[in-house]
Amino acid sequence: METSITTWMALISNLGFPVVLVLYLLIRFEKRIMTLAESIDKLRDALGTKNTR
Repeated sequence: METSITTWMALISNLGFPVVLVLYLLIRFEKRIMTLAESIDKLRDALGTKNTR
């Protein structure tokens, strides 16, 4: 997702820096978290245990 500096400045002006920073980090780390969850599922399957949730 490419965004220009003017878009970021508008978001910061409207929402505030802390809110924009948190949203940016959540979006950025979401893919990494999903990859980690998939790796944990594969490891669980390799160990032969079932998900008890």
